[in-house]
Amino acid sequence: MIVAGRTLRGDLQLTADLVVVGTGAGGAMVARQAAQAGLKVIALEEGAYSTPRDFTQREDEMLPLLFQDAGARTTDDGAVTVLQGRGVGGSTVHNTNLCKRAPDAVLDGWQLDGWRARDLAPHYEVVERDLHVSRLAASDLNRNNLLLKRGVEKLGWHGGMLSHNRRGCVRSGFCELGCAFDAKENALKILVPEAVAAGATVYADVRAVRVLVEGGRAVGVQARALDADGRPGPTLTVRAAVCLSGSAVGSARLALASGLPDPSGRVGKGLRIHPGAAVAGIFDETIEGWTGIPQSYECTEKLRFDETPDNDDRTWIIPAFAHPVGIASAMPGFGAAHMTRMRLYPKLGLFVAMLHDRTEGSVTLDGTRLKIRYTLTAGDQRALLKGMRACAELMLAAGARTVVVPFAKPIELTDASQLDQIVRHGYRPLDPLLTAVHPMGTLPIGRVVDERGRWLDLAGLWVADGSLFPTSLGGPPQLTIYAAAHKVAGHVIEELKR
Repeated sequence: MIVAGRTLRGDLQLTADLVVVGTGAGGAMVARQAAQAGLKVIALEEGAYSTPRDFTQREDEMLPLLFQDAGARTTDDGAVTVLQGRGVGGSTVHNTNLCKRAPDAVLDGWQLDGWRARDLAPHYEVVERDLHVSRLAASDLNRNNLLLKRGVEKLGWHGGMLSHNRRGCVRSGFCELGCAFDAKENALKILVPEAVAAGATVYADVRAVRVLVEGGRAVGVQARALDADGRPGPTLTVRAAVCLSGSAVGSARLALASGLPDPSGRVGKGLRIHPGAAVAGIFDETIEGWTGIPQSYECTEKLRFDETPDNDDRTWIIPAFAHPVGIASAMPGFGAAHMTRMRLYPKLGLFVAMLHDRTEGSVTLDGTRLKIRYTLTAGDQRALLKGMRACAELMLAAGARTVVVPFAKPIELTDASQLDQIVRHGYRPLDPLLTAVHPMGTLPIGRVVDERGRWLDLAGLWVADGSLFPTSLGGPPQLTIYAAAHKVAGHVIEELKR
């Protein structure tokens, strides 16, 4: 059963075996596994329950519906936009379906029992089977992705096709605004319905406020239902063991607001976000990058996973695009200059250098106000600029007549001899603007939780989302979040069924 919190008319006192906070990749997986194992499960979701008929393909309607802070969440200094999902299904509703296992070098580098690549492999296999993950074909490349492939091949760099969890895709290009055609094999479509079919109850429009603790044990969650305008309404108190799956930002926020024990001093620390910077190319040919499958090809030439201090090859390069409002908000220039660039929209290509970051940010609370702090280290600045340079080089190799690097004062390049201008420009906060979609690491294994995902200093509490990862993954985390949650769910079930 899925209940809309805005329909509740009075306070509720509920009991269950397990209450899961969040219904994205992590929470939906834990809820399904626990319900199918015969546990009584309640899942709480701050956002709404939406279905394909609600996805109107309008940015002004979908951004407030599907994203935290209507897509305007940023780091405390405004330098990085942090896009996170809000709603049943979490970020799996608006992401572009990229499915890639974390590199063996990253997982093995954690040196954690049970979390090496060979340990996670069977969990990945379950996820890939259940969510119908498959490698895309060359026929799935849209014009923007073909540009990257063309550039990679011209330069002789490493690149290849990506895998996605989509079936019945009509290639409308509106993945980031929710799929109106129900082609995403995600938490919303697969895991949540399977959890409900097994007896779980999902409460949408309900914000978890505090984890309840008694006698050294988590015994439940206090939450508030939200009305259509987001104002708090009736209180829900759920007495149960607890699993936090509200993202590396949301889970850390709830842990801090609840005053959970933290002998390590690491709750909310160690935030990684994979910040990305875009580079645009203007072509003589028509690209229309807003149509087709958004991200189907990758370049890994500038992505190494060795931990040496001088490793500046730490950017994953992928195509990116946006619908008109998104492009307009990121396009440099004002007035007539901005209009001139926007008229080139159909002939734009766009690549993003996404940083495998070592910077450690934080999630904190100032009273009740959330603060995300994140300032790139000098090493990460160098790596990002080098990745942006590579994006520009790829654009030129693909045939761009002009490459636009969106610094505060844009740099326009027409020849490879000009590429070093990007590195010489340097990085400053807000110059260029960065976007992040992969928060990780605020409740890491081995520091805040143990190898089973259980809170080290509090019984009855687990974590199953990107908070768990001790480092950046260097690639899309959704598949690893699903797999990690599948692993943690096994431990939760084992303990609760004793």
